[in-house]
Amino acid sequence: MAGNVENPSLEAGRRVLPVSGSLDEVNAYFYERGWTDGLPIVPPTRERVEGLLTGWPGDPDAEIAEVPPLMGVATARAVAVNAVMAGCLPEYLPVVVAALSAVTKPRYGLSHRQTTTHPATALIIVNGPIAKRLRINAGSGLFGPGWRANATIGRALRLCLINLGGAVPGEVDRAQHAHPGKYTYCIAENEDANPWEPYHVERGFAPEESTVTLTCGEAPHCITDNYNTGPHALLFGYADSMATLGGNNLSSQGEPVLVMAPEHAACIARAGWSKADVKRYLFEKARKPWKHVGVRGKSKGPTFPVWVDRTDPGASVPILTHADALILITGGGEGQKSMWIPTPGAQTLSVIEKIRE
Repeated sequence: MAGNVENPSLEAGRRVLPVSGSLDEVNAYFYERGWTDGLPIVPPTRERVEGLLTGWPGDPDAEIAEVPPLMGVATARAVAVNAVMAGCLPEYLPVVVAALSAVTKPRYGLSHRQTTTHPATALIIVNGPIAKRLRINAGSGLFGPGWRANATIGRALRLCLINLGGAVPGEVDRAQHAHPGKYTYCIAENEDANPWEPYHVERGFAPEESTVTLTCGEAPHCITDNYNTGPHALLFGYADSMATLGGNNLSSQGEPVLVMAPEHAACIARAGWSKADVKRYLFEKARKPWKHVGVRGKSKGPTFPVWVDRTDPGASVPILTHADALILITGGGEGQKSMWIPTPGAQTLSVIEKIRE
C-alpha cells in the first residue's frame, strides 16, 4: 500500500504521515513508535477515517476531552483514527467516543489508573437498544473472543489511552502484571435475561436510551454454584468469594462489579427478592473481621471507612461503603457461574454516560 495515514498520537501536531509500503511495513512503522497494543492494526488511511466519521452528529474536530497523563486532545477524529486501527465499524464510533468521554471524568481518576502498578483497567458496560443493534455480546462468552463489536470497541478505547494519553506499556503504564482486559474489555448487560431493571434504568436513564458505564476492573473471577437455588445459600457463596483479603475493595471499598448468571438471577427473583435485596444482603455479608483486615497496610490509608471500630477485633469490614455501591448486572449464557470483578477501590469510581447517536 502507499499514501497517507492519519497519526494516532497527534505527535508534534502532525496529523498526516506520508507512510508507504506493504501492510507489514506499515504495521512495523506503527509498532516501532509504540502506537499499537502489540497486535496488528488496520492502517488509518484518510479514506478509512473519513468513512468511520460518516454520520457523526457533530463537529469531528471539536474537543471531547484531554486524556491524561500526556493530556492529548481527544476529538471524534482522533478517536476515529484509533478506532480504524482497532477494526471498528462506523456504527461503533459513538460508543467509543462515549467511553472515552466517561473515562476522562475526574470521578474515574484516569491519571492514576494510567500509571499505577495495579492490574485493573477500563471496563465498558453497554446498556440500552444500541447493544442489540451493534450485536455487543451480553450472553455466552461475553468476556471472550468471537464478537467484533466487543473486541474492537474495547480495543479502540485502549489505543486511545495509549496514543492520546501516553500510557505506553512498560514506560508510562507501570502495571506490574496487567491482565488480558487491557487488550479489550467491553460487554453489554443481558437485559432480556434480567429479572430486574437494567443497570442504566437503575441509574436514572430511560429504557430506550443507550449508555456506557465505565469502571476500572480486575480480570473476572468465577463464582460457581451448581447446587443451591435459594437466595440465602446462593448469595452466601457470593459474599464469601467477594470478600478477599488480597483485594483492594476490602481495604478501600469502591464500586466493584458483579455479573450475575441469568439462572442464578432467575432463582433469586422467583423467591421474591429485588435487586435492592441482593445488594443489601451482599453489603451485610461480604465482610471480614478487623483482626484480619487490620494487619494490611492499606487498612490504615485515607480511604478506609472511619466508622469501622478499630478497637474491636471482631468488627466487620465491608467491601462496600453502602449497598448501592455494588454494580450488579445480569450477563452470560446458560449455566450456574457468575463473574465477580474487583476494582482498585475508592481511588476510581464508575461513570455512566448517554451515547450520542
